[in-house]
Amino acid sequence: MATFSNVDHILTTEPEKVERAAIVIFASDRGLAGAFSSSVLKESEQLAELLRSQGKDIVYYLVGRKAVGYFKFRKRSSERIWTGSTEKPEFETAKSIGDALVEKFVTPASEGGVDEIHIVFNRFVSIATQKPEVVRLLPLEVVEGVEAPGEGAVLPLYEFEPEVGDVLDALLPVYIESRIFNAMLQSAASEHAARQKAMKSASDNADKLVTTYTRLRNNARQTEITQQISEIVGGADALASSK
Repeated sequence: MATFSNVDHILTTEPEKVERAAIVIFASDRGLAGAFSSSVLKESEQLAELLRSQGKDIVYYLVGRKAVGYFKFRKRSSERIWTGSTEKPEFETAKSIGDALVEKFVTPASEGGVDEIHIVFNRFVSIATQKPEVVRLLPLEVVEGVEAPGEGAVLPLYEFEPEVGDVLDALLPVYIESRIFNAMLQSAASEHAARQKAMKSASDNADKLVTTYTRLRNNARQTEITQQISEIVGGADALASSK
């Protein structure tokens, strides 16, 4: 719709100069998930370093207690936090995040707003692979929906009812919420996979420790029994030779 209309919407307009950027970090509420949270936090630090090198101020939004704890430990501030729904994402949470981000984006940077917003989350590839990923959420990128027309080609004409601006006002915030919810679902799937992998690794290590210490106990017990038998036999031989 944005492609086939000449309407410049505030959510799709590239700013002339980016002064402030927001980073939304999707971590977990609980631990015991291996490097799940640390990998996405590391990715966000690299992104922040890149943005600062471009002269941009950073504003953080945090999703998950692990991200909140990470920032509190380092005495760093965040604009807003959401916790309690990382394992079972709810669309209401995505809507709350989306509303906060859109409000921040449409506010001028001089009044505390931001010029662009990035989200950092773990993308679920497979049960064995989860990769941290950075996606620019706002401004939305308008891509061409058709191939370049050939010579003499007639382009289709589109009519919108109601006005294009009204339709975009209604649809774009929902689209943003859907992208945020997708990131939450990807993150939740990655968290479950990472926790399953971490628990299997811990279980395997525990089994190895049980096997190792059982063998050590048996060896020590066998050595002690052998020593006791040797002492008894030696004592018996000494008594027999003294008669």
